Amino acid sequence: MALTYGDYLKIDALLALQEPRSTPPEHDEQLFIIIHQTYELWFKLLLHECEKVERDFSAGDLYGAIHTFKRVRTVMKTMVAQLDILETMTPMSFTSFRERLDTASGFQSYQFRELEFILGYKRSDMNFAALYGEGSAGFRALQRRMNEPSVIDHFYEFLTTRGASIPVELRQRDVSRSNEPDERVQDILLALYRTRPDLAILFESMTDFDEGLQEWRYRHVKVVERTIGSKRGTGGSEGVEFLKRSLFRPVFPDLWAIRHKL
Repeated sequence: MALTYGDYLKIDALLALQEPRSTPPEHDEQLFIIIHQTYELWFKLLLHECEKVERDFSAGDLYGAIHTFKRVRTVMKTMVAQLDILETMTPMSFTSFRERLDTASGFQSYQFRELEFILGYKRSDMNFAALYGEGSAGFRALQRRMNEPSVIDHFYEFLTTRGASIPVELRQRDVSRSNEPDERVQDILLALYRTRPDLAILFESMTDFDEGLQEWRYRHVKVVERTIGSKRGTGGSEGVEFLKRSLFRPVFPDLWAIRHKL
């Protein structure tokens, strides 16, 4: 039998994944489920593309990295726009089915945590076993990402292929720790900005993506605040206050630190 569109994309299985829990059905629960399932697919794509960026950096592929950062920035724009759809759901509409979520919470999205980790924002204080269950897919994924070099580590490797002298302690750093700004790296980036216009395009593409991620975090916080206010999040999470802690935290801080010198 010839391959069909439905077979290739597993359409029947995909359309069976939305299972509202409200009885009688609450109209907006379908929207809520589809939006969040779509986000998980975007997270999967972002992880896929970040892994390509790492390979691009390790191979010294400048234009491959620029192209991929352009793509992930476009994905971030789409994710921000998707929040406009979610905002058509009123607080009263969400309240009508919120209790059906029980202990489920967006805080439990292990793919988003993976995205933070692969970008260098490691969270060693998180209890993966308590959140996801020891041995679960989420537990294994985060343990692996925690102990792997992040995009920033591959970026350091890339810079060395362009003649930069990255300090040895940065190239051999503990990859389970979060990336932190470093003035020595900032000096290197500033010099490359001024002498290598091809690399400046890459740096701007990285900054574009970083800005897009921060924009999504901000919009996400405001949507949650607009919907539930100061209530605690589902599953006992802190809700808005937890989300606010990571606002405006860049994943490429050295690129932001030199803006005033360009």
